[in-house]
Amino acid sequence: PSLVMGDYNFGLTTFNAQGKLTQLDYSLKAVSNGDSSLGIVAKNGVVIATEKKPHSPLIDADDWNKVYPIAQHLGCVYSGIGGDARLLVRRARKYAEVYRMKYNECEPTTEAARSLGDVAQDFTQQPGVRPFGVSLLLAGHDSQKGCQLYQVDPSGAWWAWKASAIGKNMTNAKNFLEKRYSDDMELEDAIHTALLTLKEGFDGDMTAQNIQLGVVRQNKEGIWNFEVLSVGEVQDYLDQVA
Repeated sequence: PSLVMGDYNFGLTTFNAQGKLTQLDYSLKAVSNGDSSLGIVAKNGVVIATEKKPHSPLIDADDWNKVYPIAQHLGCVYSGIGGDARLLVRRARKYAEVYRMKYNECEPTTEAARSLGDVAQDFTQQPGVRPFGVSLLLAGHDSQKGCQLYQVDPSGAWWAWKASAIGKNMTNAKNFLEKRYSDDMELEDAIHTALLTLKEGFDGDMTAQNIQLGVVRQNKEGIWNFEVLSVGEVQDYLDQVA
């Protein structure tokens, strides 16, 4: 019996006796081993934030990103395996551009989440592949639903959140967000809350070099943009919550 159960552990497309795909459980474990990331929807924007801790002091952290732009109005953050995240980001950028060229408008955030969920689900039902060891938080704005935050998991499941966290400290981070979140939160308050949430479970000193923030907000012309905040901007916000 132990041998049979062991075989289940390596068979992606085979359910075990409890009705689970064990490789998916392992992929979620890879996500929970990753650095903490979170996102918050505000009245006038969305913020996503993450720890950015190099595994060696010799790594040039300036050339290492965990918050990625996907389109003008859309970006993401990940927890888990970085190589898997880059593949999904490339797919997301391609889908966003194809949508823009086909319909002459920005891809809705819901559509971006659905497309990436479909890609992830394909990798749970084919022989010779493994699930993605990464979860994504997508932040965006569109004319249909306004500011939105979606989570995409290795199983292909995707859903919208008002605020969510992924990675190694996600349980404590979600509990913290539940206490601090409000529907009428402004973007500046959401950024402060994101930093305080990261700080709760942060191992060591939190600096502008070992965290990264991305925001969806309107520019002076009223156009919604996603942008990764500079080290200087992150430091300004850290000074405000110190």
